[in-house]
Amino acid sequence: MAPPPASSAGDPARVVLDTNVVLDWLYFADPRCTALGDAVAAGRVRWIASAAMLDEIEHVLARGRLGTRWPDGPASVRDGWRRWATMVDEAPTAAPFDMRCTDPDDQKFIDLALAARAAALLSADRAVLRLARRARACGLAITTVSRWQPAGAEERRDISSEATR
Repeated sequence: MAPPPASSAGDPARVVLDTNVVLDWLYFADPRCTALGDAVAAGRVRWIASAAMLDEIEHVLARGRLGTRWPDGPASVRDGWRRWATMVDEAPTAAPFDMRCTDPDDQKFIDLALAARAAALLSADRAVLRLARRARACGLAITTVSRWQPAGAEERRDISSEATR
């Protein structure tokens, strides 16, 4: 499972989702994730993921700390993962030094987004969002799910200054 080749004009844009975005979308059914869910389900974007990301989701689900308000949450996450995630190998090379995340647990999302030539990395994590400006130079939009535009995976506005607050 190598990272997919560069997209051609007719291929859907690739997106990488961090754990919180996956949970917001598939576990909590957060309305801010509606556009993401619609775009993935319709094939307008392709969700790219790795085994390390799946392991992290499984670890979070196994802890059982997400509450009982969403009893079908774990099953909906696993079903959504099977249906929509395109699994690829881990990123073979590390990100450039200026794309290193201050939280080592989040580096896997950045590395995969760069290696898979993703259009966007959707995250709720401040450490990841702080890299938004630098990522743009690599052709990667790092943004929140509520600011992401499915058509081109572009940011609605610059969030790099907000991410550092």
